[in-house]
Amino acid sequence: MTDPAKPDPLSKRRLKSWIRLLGVTRAAENHLREFLRVNHDTTLPRFDVMAALWRRRDGVTMSELSRMLLVSNGNATAVVDRLEKDGLAKRTQSATDRRTVYVALTEEGLRQFEQLATDHEGEVNKLFASLTEDDLDALTEILKRAGQRGETA
Repeated sequence: MTDPAKPDPLSKRRLKSWIRLLGVTRAAENHLREFLRVNHDTTLPRFDVMAALWRRRDGVTMSELSRMLLVSNGNATAVVDRLEKDGLAKRTQSATDRRTVYVALTEEGLRQFEQLATDHEGEVNKLFASLTEDDLDALTEILKRAGQRGETA
């Protein structure tokens, strides 16, 4: 345990690392937003909703979808409305509870998402092409440790 009265010599370096990590994340996200807009006429939120629905092919409730994406029900609903209008998603009412509505990708939605995902992966690969296998292993280990910080504190 660190002594709160004694300054941590790594504090400034950790702060700089956080700022660098945030900068890399924001730059990559902005690049991917533009890539999806220009090359696929779609948005990152739409991609994220489709990815969540692709992972849960049997469908999810709107509340589950919002929790999975860490967004409000309103934000998820707006994206699902557009996907449904475009024939890429379909809502179905629960057989046991009329208040519960499930949403899932249609066959066309699955097909389109799989192409989007392939292209997205290729673009991420290009973005981080300068990282070697050893770099990726080290980065993965570092991020795992950083993610555990709250669990061990």
